[in-house]
Amino acid sequence: MGSKEREIKSPEVQLGGNSTPKRGSKKLGIYFLESDDRRTAFGRGYSGGVGGATPVNIHGKPIPDINKTGGWIAALFIFGNEMAERMAYFGLSVNMVAFMFYVMHRPFSSSANAVNNFLGISQASSVLGGFVADAYLGRYWTIAIFTTIYLVGLTGITLLATIKVFVPNQDQCDQIALLLGNCEPAKSWQMMYLYTVLYVTGFGAAGIRPCVSSFGADQFDERSRNYRSHLDRFFNFFYLSVTVGAIVAFTAVVYIQMKHGWGAAFGSLAIAMGLSNMLFFAGTPMYRHRLPGGSPLTRVAQVLVAAFRKRNVLFQSSELVGLYELPGKRSAIKGSNKIPHTDDFRCLDKAALQLKDDDGANPWRLCTVTQVEEVKILLKLLPIPACTIMLSVVLTEYLTLSVQQAYTLNTHMGHLKLPVTCMPVFPGLSIFVLLSLYYSVFVPISRRITGNPHGASQLQRVGIGLAVSILSVVWAGVFERYRRTYAIQHGYEASFLTQMPDLSAYWLLIQYCLIGIAEVFCIVGLLEFLYEEAPDAMRSIGSAYAAVAGGLGCFAATILNSIVKSVTRGKGETRESWLSQNINTGRFDYFYWLLTVMSLINFAAFLYAAHCYQYRSKDGTDRQSEKGPGSDHTSTNAPDPIRTPQLSVFGRE
Repeated sequence: MGSKEREIKSPEVQLGGNSTPKRGSKKLGIYFLESDDRRTAFGRGYSGGVGGATPVNIHGKPIPDINKTGGWIAALFIFGNEMAERMAYFGLSVNMVAFMFYVMHRPFSSSANAVNNFLGISQASSVLGGFVADAYLGRYWTIAIFTTIYLVGLTGITLLATIKVFVPNQDQCDQIALLLGNCEPAKSWQMMYLYTVLYVTGFGAAGIRPCVSSFGADQFDERSRNYRSHLDRFFNFFYLSVTVGAIVAFTAVVYIQMKHGWGAAFGSLAIAMGLSNMLFFAGTPMYRHRLPGGSPLTRVAQVLVAAFRKRNVLFQSSELVGLYELPGKRSAIKGSNKIPHTDDFRCLDKAALQLKDDDGANPWRLCTVTQVEEVKILLKLLPIPACTIMLSVVLTEYLTLSVQQAYTLNTHMGHLKLPVTCMPVFPGLSIFVLLSLYYSVFVPISRRITGNPHGASQLQRVGIGLAVSILSVVWAGVFERYRRTYAIQHGYEASFLTQMPDLSAYWLLIQYCLIGIAEVFCIVGLLEFLYEEAPDAMRSIGSAYAAVAGGLGCFAATILNSIVKSVTRGKGETRESWLSQNINTGRFDYFYWLLTVMSLINFAAFLYAAHCYQYRSKDGTDRQSEKGPGSDHTSTNAPDPIRTPQLSVFGRE
């Protein structure tokens, strides 16, 4: 056809998509321009006959027999990688503060801040890993590269804890000297090495976290009748692997550290990561891949620039030809199906308005409808993960506040005395039990209530998680008030590191178990929601939203602590702050009530955002499994019939 252009006219439709024509609005015939000169957002089109979101092999070619790849067998290799990554992540979070205090002789407050920053940065920077995967490398190669970086960082931490030259002199540094700050401080180059290997590890995690769940979900065929059921079970089993990694970190790694030292503890994390890397690479022949769609940030920028350029163009302009889109099934974005037009953010539609002088060759002036809809989807998704930041704040506070509470309580279980650092294992155990019983108990009961074949929709699960987190914080406040009163009445007011033998630490299990249940419903539902709702070529970035929300929660918790300490401390240090180092003179109960109020406000915001959200109208497999057995199978490229939106508290379908 050369560079000759051909116009194809579609049936006349309302500019707003499927909506009812509004009074006074003008109907427009939409023309789709097909041209060999049309450039994609990244300057290239499809190759090898692969289009839309068709799975390919590692070389980017069509898979001859797709039934021999993917599925649950391929997902098992991916579960192992995530389990080791979470084991290392939680192993560092529970051990690094103590290592920096006892070995590197850093103040406890600065050690905790350094680790909190590591946790926050490793999560918040996940959007970088998602960008690299969606734009250039694809999910497989992004995981392969960053998991190797992760292993290098863990190896460096192991060497730090093993070789004496990397740590300050430990002679004449007993418990009293540590508390008084009389131990030899770490040299500047030693701290520089520690921070370097620590943040190399965090950088590796930033590339793995947004890609692993999406890559695992890619192993299931979207055209399958059971796709939704498989996807639902995948994300539950995926989070189960996360939980198993956390349980091992809070038990086995803590035990290794106590019995064999820091070098052995960090070395066990490096060995586990190395073995998981081998397992991940061993599954390479089994994996299904998705082509990277080019730079998503470039496509977003093109839409914003094109919309700004045409900001003064009216929808009823005589120069208007229609909304621009490529004809047929082929999308201009590699690795993506076409996305139907919606009425949201109509100002962005101007980026796709084709005027008579537009030739379709400049994506900075004219974008396809699919490209515009990608940006709309990213904007519409934002409020949901933003509402989970508060859950991350609560989880972060529990890591420090609950441990401080446990130091004052009796941690004996019969004749067994559990270390305080093992207490965070109980949320993991509650998650493990809940996920094990999810399909046999929760789904049948909730199915009778909601009528949803999966028990609850994704947004309903997120809402349940946020509601249960409020109950957890309420109980934490009630118990802390009782614990503090008991300590004062029994003469423990000044002895904040002395265990009270008649008050068991296992009262904390209630708040631990509730927050574990909240985490299962909220995070699993959020991951599945983001994967299904994100644009095909931006699913890694969509998954990164959840990690970014977690990272922002870590930073928000640090900021909240600073504000509370500053506001509640009396002038001239005459009054202890709520978060005093002496938990018996502080008011941790007031702080828990503050978290309760903030969580209630956040939950109200979530209910509003979920009510306003409208699920994407996808291709033929959209919610196919929810139609029940016997529903007709539809090709992925066949559009859904127009459905009347059904309103519910948790979004419109």
